[in-house]
Amino acid sequence: MSRSISTEKTLLQHKRAPIQLVENRVCFAGPHSELSIYDTYEQAQKVGLKADSLLYCGMVTGAKVMHTNDHDNIPFLPHESFILAPKEEVFIDFPEAEFHNPTTCLTIAISQERVAQICDRMNDIMVESLPSDVVLDPNQHLHTLHTQATQQVIDRLTSHFLRNDPDRDLLVDFGVSELVTRIIRHHGRDALLRFTQHSPDATGLTCVIQWIEQNLAQQMNINLLAKMACMSRSRFYESFKRQLGCTPLEYQHQRRMSRAYERLQERCSVTEVSYEVGYLSLSHFSRRFHQHFGISPRQVTQAKLNS
Repeated sequence: MSRSISTEKTLLQHKRAPIQLVENRVCFAGPHSELSIYDTYEQAQKVGLKADSLLYCGMVTGAKVMHTNDHDNIPFLPHESFILAPKEEVFIDFPEAEFHNPTTCLTIAISQERVAQICDRMNDIMVESLPSDVVLDPNQHLHTLHTQATQQVIDRLTSHFLRNDPDRDLLVDFGVSELVTRIIRHHGRDALLRFTQHSPDATGLTCVIQWIEQNLAQQMNINLLAKMACMSRSRFYESFKRQLGCTPLEYQHQRRMSRAYERLQERCSVTEVSYEVGYLSLSHFSRRFHQHFGISPRQVTQAKLNS
């Protein structure tokens, strides 16, 4: 296994030898998908990027500034994800790129047919939790700090693209399916949260989500939430996990981390944010945040200051 990984790294380093200084591209084709790795070795402005299919973008090193039709001057940093819809064009600045310290990102282009197949299945799974007028569409703009779990999917998928064995295409397709599923789940939760904010009493599930959202710092009582949802404890637990993709406790943790990230982006102190989302121990909060996102809370505040 270690020899295979070493061979992959050697192959990648050889292919990434710079041929051009701005957006030097190396690509690897897979079933219904294509991985591209871009290295930029000098500062540049308003470099265009456009694809015919859904384009997942992930920063590796350095920093970019993205410009879309709807948003301008979007800082794009390591550990962040950026989704570009088919036919949508983005223009990119490279303020930090240097020859010996290139700015590097990767993109995964995924065919519209494969995205539609996965989206149809996810709509069937999440149909009970979403409002009747909401249909999940992964081809929406998304810019977010991704979790460690998503980072692991990206790392594993990149490794599969580079492999040369009989199972390569199957493993690539599994990885692409998981990545698209995570994107769709993200959009679905956002849609459900927006609906809950406007109609908190619509269903038992929205009542529970609203309570969690308004009481992130409180210890969770499953019996109370089950009563709020008008279900038995076992039925509530099963229904919540089926519709949200995780247990109530896991969901609370994810929402705590998302709220903490938002507050850190607003330049609140780490200590203040820690108490706000229910952690009395600063070290415990910092450890959980790092486990979730792969970076420390202070790195978020520092990146925001630098941007």
